[in-house]
Amino acid sequence: MLQVLRSKVPSRLRALGLLAAALLALSPGHARADDPMAGDAPADPGPRAQLSGAMRPADIRRAAALVAAWQYGRVKDHDSLDWTFAPLYLGFLDAADLLREPRYAAYVRGVGEHSGWGLGPRVHHADDQAVAQAWLALYARHPDPAMLRPLRERYAAQMRVPDDPGRPLWWWCDALFMAPPTWAGLARATHDRAYLDYMDRQWWITSALLYDPAERLYSRDASYLRKREHNGRKLFWSRGNGWVMAGLARVLALMPADYPQRPRYVRQFRAMASRLVQLQGRDGLWRAGLLDAEAYPRPEVSGSAFIVYALAWGVHHGVLDDAAYRPAIARGWRGLVGEIYADGRLGDIQPIGAAPGDYPPGASYVYGVGAFLLAAGEVDALSGGTRH
Repeated sequence: MLQVLRSKVPSRLRALGLLAAALLALSPGHARADDPMAGDAPADPGPRAQLSGAMRPADIRRAAALVAAWQYGRVKDHDSLDWTFAPLYLGFLDAADLLREPRYAAYVRGVGEHSGWGLGPRVHHADDQAVAQAWLALYARHPDPAMLRPLRERYAAQMRVPDDPGRPLWWWCDALFMAPPTWAGLARATHDRAYLDYMDRQWWITSALLYDPAERLYSRDASYLRKREHNGRKLFWSRGNGWVMAGLARVLALMPADYPQRPRYVRQFRAMASRLVQLQGRDGLWRAGLLDAEAYPRPEVSGSAFIVYALAWGVHHGVLDDAAYRPAIARGWRGLVGEIYADGRLGDIQPIGAAPGDYPPGASYVYGVGAFLLAAGEVDALSGGTRH
């Protein structure tokens, strides 16, 4: 129904979305919960690493090992349920397999056990559900009903709350990475399709509000629908669209092949992939603002890493054409490796925010590192690695 409304009365729907976003932004329940250990931006990060960006298993794993070890050293004594750490936990689980380093998976399991497989404090907020992706991944390896109990209790309560068209549940595009894979993962773990159906309904409510079918990109939230870059073009954030692409990949990986709505997700994934490849920089990376690259001279690594991960996943799993996308993946991977410093720091990651912004070359944050490690796993699979 919302898609029909968008095509017939887009101004009315967008005005409704603007109001909803404003109300949500003012709500005390949506206060920021960012972990101060998420990262930093030193003025002098030191020299760059001398690494090959070739898509060869040994080179991929060498780069992944350096980055993973550096990040592990910084967080190994720190537990967090913050959304910023959710991609890192997933990246560490992939790195444990890719590099045959069990300490990375042991760290993630330790966080889950110490928290009682808990979630963030805001009951309905997607950011505070994101870490459950890691708990579900661990559950798939070693099932224990206790690992699912907090998530099942929270989602049972959430599903009883009626939809409010004036207050979309996932009102910002990043949420499509944070929450939907947990709903799809819980559906798989419990064999209960109700979780998947709930996720599907909420996904397309958000898509109807924020997805631009002409540009094949998502606005960050409804307050950005009319914002423009300096060159007059629409403002689309690379990291926000990277979050969505990674969310699509993770949902598709968990969604049954015969699920009736699956073709819609595949179509959106392919449409966004084809558009993002058109916007790829000469260095293989994407700028913070997708449609005004000249205004953002530095690449943005977290969004770029999520995009490379999603493209590589798509080719690896037969959703995207190998010949059409492998060159873009290779350029993207080479660009990402070029952002690694000698000590393993991964730079040019935009700090926490909601739109394109400025940052120094050494800026590094855990969500970008997690995205890089996820990309490494999928790029390794394309390179002939034997992990998958």
